[in-house]
Amino acid sequence: MTDIKIDTSVKGLSSESAELASQAEDFGFDGVFTPETDEDPFLPLPLIAERTEDINIGTRIATAFTRSPMVMAYMAWDLQRFSDGQMILGLGTQVKGHNERRFSVDFDWEKPGPRLREEVLALRHIFDVFQGNEEELDFDGDFYQFSLMTEEFNPGPLESGPPKIWVAGVNEYMLKMAGDVADGLCMHAFNTPKYTEEVIKPLIETGAEIGDRDPNNVTLSASPFLITGETEDEREAMRQEAKQRIAFYGSTRTYHDVLEIHGWKDIGMELHELSKDGQWEEMTELVTADMVDAFAIEAPPDELADEILDKYGGIADRIQLAFDGSEYWNEVLMELKS
Repeated sequence: MTDIKIDTSVKGLSSESAELASQAEDFGFDGVFTPETDEDPFLPLPLIAERTEDINIGTRIATAFTRSPMVMAYMAWDLQRFSDGQMILGLGTQVKGHNERRFSVDFDWEKPGPRLREEVLALRHIFDVFQGNEEELDFDGDFYQFSLMTEEFNPGPLESGPPKIWVAGVNEYMLKMAGDVADGLCMHAFNTPKYTEEVIKPLIETGAEIGDRDPNNVTLSASPFLITGETEDEREAMRQEAKQRIAFYGSTRTYHDVLEIHGWKDIGMELHELSKDGQWEEMTELVTADMVDAFAIEAPPDELADEILDKYGGIADRIQLAFDGSEYWNEVLMELKS
């Protein structure tokens, strides 16, 4: 029996999303997470919690700077209570443009990493006050200050304890920070097992040393591209989608470290130049079969369990994969857990 946990995601406040989450649990998935894209990530979670029993629920990820940490703490605490201790609060910074121009977040963008670190610490302090481990709310940081909590506004302790806090990270600071203060790392989809093993894990270990923690207590959650399906046509459609997303992310210089470790940085620069002119079709054509193999899990359903273990067994603690309700997932997950 493998130790790796298999998660999936659903999005949107709808009975269909809740039903898909329920089906995912029935098939053997270990967690259902909600993203923050064109819909709120928190609103679907009560419906999902109501339709499931033991599966983890959570955000992967919610934008960290668009809500007060106190507001975030109340939401996460309520969801932890309602789900009987299954809540995971996944947080990420989002990029500068979206913070400033989509959310109108006004702060000095020079320090998003330290700000996210402080937000995690602030949340932990608030959780300690809620849980009764700290008598007074007294957090005085560089970005956040909290000093008022009366009995009327304290929701009180939970039998399950506080929810886990995961953070998303790509660069060196964020990866060390995850090892230092977080319960888990949400690894980007533009990632490979090689990059995880040679770059991410050592930085998590360095961060854990800074925080005097055991790096094994930091959950590594991968989210690779998935190419599967019962017919070649289905797999080809997913393959093309994966190539498009690899090309899109590969055109962003922030992610070129991942390409460089495989010797593909020159392709990344070509993608970057093509992206300036919106040449998306030409960009996709630059993505090679080796690149798809590195970034994606690709196999027909009857070989999918073996491919998951070959790619990420011993590399990640959890892996989030797309789930559309297809019946073959029942057997894939049974094979993984047998």
